Amino acid sequence: MEISTLTTYHCLAFVWYFFITYSITHVRTEERPSEVFLYGGQWKYLTVLNLVLQAVFYGVSFLADVLRLIKKLRCAKCVISSRDLLFSVLAFPVSTFVSIAFWTLYTYNRELVYPKSLDGVIPLWLNHAMHTAVLPLAVLEILATPHRYPAKKKGVILLGFVAFLYISWVLWIYSVTGEWVYPLFALFSPAGLGAFFAGSLAIIISFYNFGEFLNRMIWGQSKFCF
Repeated sequence: MEISTLTTYHCLAFVWYFFITYSITHVRTEERPSEVFLYGGQWKYLTVLNLVLQAVFYGVSFLADVLRLIKKLRCAKCVISSRDLLFSVLAFPVSTFVSIAFWTLYTYNRELVYPKSLDGVIPLWLNHAMHTAVLPLAVLEILATPHRYPAKKKGVILLGFVAFLYISWVLWIYSVTGEWVYPLFALFSPAGLGAFFAGSLAIIISFYNFGEFLNRMIWGQSKFCF
């Protein structure tokens, strides 16, 4: 993809995610179901945190493109390194996990992840923007430009650390409120919940590996240009 086209794409993607993040974080207080937006607000949901992550990633990508356009190659290389780390370790695996996990659980029993009471608050288009569009956009990013992946051990450790931070946040909210972020968690015993978290981490690591595989199959190991 030409750099000018890529710049336009990343700019539009950044604006899109900024708009979606703004929309979900400005749901009017009086419309929020009492059982949903309690302690931690929207910031306890992985879906919303992923929207912020995607907005940051595409903002960094847009900056890298602009620096390439104006021939600031030394600065561009630094920003591209940050862009690639964000995408490989977080943006692709998290968006893939959010979309697949959400719709799998929603199909099984929506009350476990997305209570019906939210239908009157969050429009259908916004639900799909948060949980559906994130996956094809992540795949499109791999098709649009190559990304340099870190050493496998480094990538997995960073991803695991971020997952640990989110799980800690979820447990902290439960310790304060006595309520789980997702009703699903109430179904498990402590040991079962630990196994669920471990299984989820294994799945998200598999998505990390899948993203690396796609990137390598499409772009090979050496097609990185500045």
